[in-house]
Amino acid sequence: MRILGIAGWSGAGKTTLLAKLIPELTKRGIRVSTMKHAHHAFDVDTPGKDSYVHREAGATEVMVASGKRWALMHELRDAAEPDATELIQHMTPVDLLLIEGFKNEPHDKLEIYRAENGKPLLSADDPTYIAILSDHPVPAAKLPVIDLNDVPAIAAFVLEHCRLPGSR
Repeated sequence: MRILGIAGWSGAGKTTLLAKLIPELTKRGIRVSTMKHAHHAFDVDTPGKDSYVHREAGATEVMVASGKRWALMHELRDAAEPDATELIQHMTPVDLLLIEGFKNEPHDKLEIYRAENGKPLLSADDPTYIAILSDHPVPAAKLPVIDLNDVPAIAAFVLEHCRLPGSR
C-alpha cells in the first residue's frame, strides 16, 4: 500500500482538495482510502444509540455493522494518542492511503500552501514534503509547485511519485 500525506495549516483546503482528488484517482482505477487527523475531540456516535451506551459504559471498542458499512470505534481512555504509523496498521490495504493532517509524521507529504493564511511553509525545513500545492506562485519554494486547482496534474504527480499505474 502506498502512503501519501496532504498537509497544510488550518483553512488551507485539505479536505476540499481530497474531495476532488479522490474521484480523479478512482476513475483512473486506483483504490483509495483516507485517514484524517482531528485536532479536537470528535464523536462519530450519537447519544442515545446502543453503540454510544456501550462506549459510555466502558467498552474499549465498539463495532457497528449493517448491510452497507461497518465502523469500529476505539476509546483511548487514558492511553496516549497513537501516531500515524500505528493507525495505518488498522487500515485495510488498498492501492493508495491518503493521510490528511499528521503534518509532522515521517511519511511523504504534499503541502497545501495559501499565502493569505500568513503562515510559514511547512516544507521549508522538513524533507518529508515532496511538492507544494498552491493557487499562487510561491517564490520561496524549493520544491515543485503544482496549481492547487489543477486536480488532474496533482493526480498525475501523485501516481508518478507513488509508482502507481494510471498517470496520464
